[in-house]
Amino acid sequence: MFAIARRFRFSAFCSLAWLALALPVAGQAGDDWCAAVGKRLKSVPAAQCRALGLQPAAQRSAQGRALMLRDLPPPVKKLASQGKPAVAGRAPRVLVIGGIHGDELTSAALVFRWLPWMREGEAGHYHWRVIPIANPDGLLAARPSRVNANGVDLNRNFSTPDWGQDAHAYWQRKTDRDPRRFPGQKAASEPETRWLEAEIAQFRPDVIVSLHAPYGLLDYDGPARQPRRFGQLTLNRLGVYPGSLGNYGGVHKNVPVITIELPHASAMPPPREQRAIWEDMLTWLRRNLVARG
Repeated sequence: MFAIARRFRFSAFCSLAWLALALPVAGQAGDDWCAAVGKRLKSVPAAQCRALGLQPAAQRSAQGRALMLRDLPPPVKKLASQGKPAVAGRAPRVLVIGGIHGDELTSAALVFRWLPWMREGEAGHYHWRVIPIANPDGLLAARPSRVNANGVDLNRNFSTPDWGQDAHAYWQRKTDRDPRRFPGQKAASEPETRWLEAEIAQFRPDVIVSLHAPYGLLDYDGPARQPRRFGQLTLNRLGVYPGSLGNYGGVHKNVPVITIELPHASAMPPPREQRAIWEDMLTWLRRNLVARG
């Protein structure tokens, strides 16, 4: 027992030690944040990041980094038949989250790639809220880390009803106390998790799209008809875990959660495949998404 505890403390210490060697923390809103992101995500130059209009939330990460997002409601449109502007009072809402696991670099980079497309054509009819990097401490660490700066897997830290009874038992029994999948000392113990839960509560999305890597598949949890294929990614439902976003959103909150698992954590899909995943996602939204009142 004591040997196991010492092993976990040592692993957690090692994780925190190299997280502390990350790219600079202080003042990372705006330009500084994008400069750090540009150094880590080679496909997202700092200038491109700055042009996307991301804004810092009031909350900060465990290490004090900015938690950045972009809100993209449908633009004001003029109705020719009425001759006056009108705003869609309740356009369908889509929350897109990348980089929950900081070592899955493509999960963040593809969200940055999609951001400019959210004003194009059919996509402009939706209200998007976009969080490209939910775990900046992990992604911007000297060695990118699945866990956050406190050594917690954010995708096992959400406040699911089964967390108290099952989270630690599952971690011990099913993962052999893998430090990369540590669920935290309690549900929503991490500032990043609390922020994501607050965004879900405030935004009230009709669907959550969460990007991961490297399993190369689609996963799905929730009430709507499941997607079968986005680009080359086909459905392979993995089930839910105590504290996972699919459990929290799809099961507990009854909000559809689509998990896009890209094939590689560091190599982006070819441009044609990036666009195919996007177009197939829009098709699913058009056929299945019904805005909630």
